[in-house]
Amino acid sequence: MIKVKPGALVVRYRRLSGAATAMAAPETEKTRRVLDLKGTWQVEQGEMQAMPSAFTHTVVVPGLIDVARPSFTEVGKPSSQRRAFWYRRTFKLEGAVPEVALLKIHKARYGTRVILNGQDLGEHQPCFTPGFFDLKGHVKGEGAENELIIRIGANPECLPSDQPRGWDFEKDLFIPGLFDSVELILTGAPFIKNVQVVPDIVAGTARAVVELEAGQQAAEAKVSALVREARRGDASAVVAQTTSAITLSAGKTGTAELLLTMRNARLWSPEDPFLYELTLTTGTDSLSVRFGMRSFRFDAQSGRAVLNGKPYFMRGTNVCVYRFLEDEQRGDRPWRAEWVRGLHQQFKSMHWNSIRYCIGFPPDFWYDIADEEGFLIQDEFPI
Repeated sequence: MIKVKPGALVVRYRRLSGAATAMAAPETEKTRRVLDLKGTWQVEQGEMQAMPSAFTHTVVVPGLIDVARPSFTEVGKPSSQRRAFWYRRTFKLEGAVPEVALLKIHKARYGTRVILNGQDLGEHQPCFTPGFFDLKGHVKGEGAENELIIRIGANPECLPSDQPRGWDFEKDLFIPGLFDSVELILTGAPFIKNVQVVPDIVAGTARAVVELEAGQQAAEAKVSALVREARRGDASAVVAQTTSAITLSAGKTGTAELLLTMRNARLWSPEDPFLYELTLTTGTDSLSVRFGMRSFRFDAQSGRAVLNGKPYFMRGTNVCVYRFLEDEQRGDRPWRAEWVRGLHQQFKSMHWNSIRYCIGFPPDFWYDIADEEGFLIQDEFPI
């Protein structure tokens, strides 16, 4: 249950028990909790180093600063009024803080600095990749109040010259904001830091490359992998499963590889966007990701696209999300899943199967929707 008021969040969570499958997690197993900090935050303009003494505006996260209330003027361009925007909210965690407590800021412009309960946790300058901040030792559990402050630059000139910022000669405004999800990740150690699924449709396999990070102590980590059909939601419909073990030194990261046999796999294509779900468990952490069994390349001689081993004609469009973001009638549309899905379905009705997201990367859930609706995506580098 989540209670929200401007600038405050109270999170009450319960442990997620394992589903009734061949690899169901025992009741005592610790599981990952991901707490979404979306909603209304307090915000104030100011300088890069000095935190404002008061927060007199509110803004919705994820989103852009131009929807703040009361509104700021001269937003999206250099202004003598400010060099930065400072976001603030409080939250409470019931129960003890687990061994791993991370703040993940999926995307923000322009550069982020995080302060939790008065402790400076560092900066992340890139605008289009997630920033991770270790909260352990600074975040309070057992219902105590936590104060989270995130500072972002007010315009691209606040960034170092070597940082991509989404330049485009057709844009007039560069509006800052926490424009993708902000999450708290709470779990045990060792934990799953990253995972990549590599399908091989010729061999009929999917290789899961799992990056694991140990906690304060060395560990023998056993990784269990289970694949189901993503759409069915049938816990008993196990497609593939396997396990792997890895030895981790204290505080170090290691990689485990798990090879899953995908018998009679249904291939993903824009005409049949069929997805599988991979669930990974370690006994201290768990994570699920979706993937499609597919291959894509360009033929070296003909230059033609080849999808799943066959020539494929790509028809599609540019989606210049960052030009749309400066549209005063944009509102909250880019962060509403039903609107984004409707946009992609409209493209599909025009017999398009490919999209080039250009100028910069949209929020992460856009890619999930594109995968579900059946689109090949080309990302343009944001430089």
